[in-house]
Amino acid sequence: MKIFRHLNEIEFDPNTVLTIGTFDGIHLGHQEILRKLFERSKFHKARNLLITFHPHPRKVISKANGLKLLSTPDEKISILKELGLDNLFIINFTADFSQQLPLDFIKNYIINKIGLKEIVIGHDHKFGKGREGTSETLKALGVDFKFDITVVNEFKFNGDVVSSTKIRNALIEGDILKANSLLGRNYSFTGTVIEGDKRGRLLGYPTANVKLEDNDKLLPGLGIYACYVIIENQRAEGLLSIGKRPTFYDNGETVTEVYIYNFNRNIYHQKINIMMVDKIRQEEKFSSPEDLINQMNKDKEAGEKIFARINKLETQNFN
Repeated sequence: MKIFRHLNEIEFDPNTVLTIGTFDGIHLGHQEILRKLFERSKFHKARNLLITFHPHPRKVISKANGLKLLSTPDEKISILKELGLDNLFIINFTADFSQQLPLDFIKNYIINKIGLKEIVIGHDHKFGKGREGTSETLKALGVDFKFDITVVNEFKFNGDVVSSTKIRNALIEGDILKANSLLGRNYSFTGTVIEGDKRGRLLGYPTANVKLEDNDKLLPGLGIYACYVIIENQRAEGLLSIGKRPTFYDNGETVTEVYIYNFNRNIYHQKINIMMVDKIRQEEKFSSPEDLINQMNKDKEAGEKIFARINKLETQNFN
């Protein structure tokens, strides 16, 4: 996959089918747009191109500095490459860029510089200053500049319209199963293992403290979760705690730490990937370390049951 970060890097080609959007999470709805993009580019024997933005437009336009991302720029690149995209153009989204009128963006960026045969967009796509540009705008421009437009209808999964906002809300509420189903894969994040207070080791559950690779990445809500841990391309089963450790601290900071089943290697300073599987329980404050240990034993058993069920399904599907 070719990645462009400046307009002058892209060779002009009028036989181009492209799509535009933030594509945060690259969920099932986004994947439907990509499927249509690939279908139409194959039909025209044209190159495919996806135009996206960084930082997230909402962070620039509405100053939503607290907005957390479902996919970091590196994750987005990796997922799009895996899905089969050939060309990716990442526009540096600035306040000045956001003031372009829809006509100016389409004409100056796409028609004159990139080239366009057909544009594929989601049904609710809006662009340009004040988000004034819509599918109707593009249809009118298509007549003037002689390009086709394909509008992809809203995508539903189990009767639920898929959107990045719904996935964010599900993760914040700890509903991992819903988030994963709308994403079409396990929600994941990457971080580096750092030294903690080693309290887990004293409790019989040594954990790896994880510092997020990107602070803009969304973490699920506080709680205990079953997860997979990817270490040097090897997958292990684990229990993830995202919490403030109220049993030991009255006003603790949020700490992300993972207990890995049957694991005793030193992985300090290594980069690991956490893939969310399911939520086990909310974070709780216990009256004593002993009560916490008893609950952790139950959490371990709950996690084992979750992984046993998944392993059984994977075996059945494989056979």
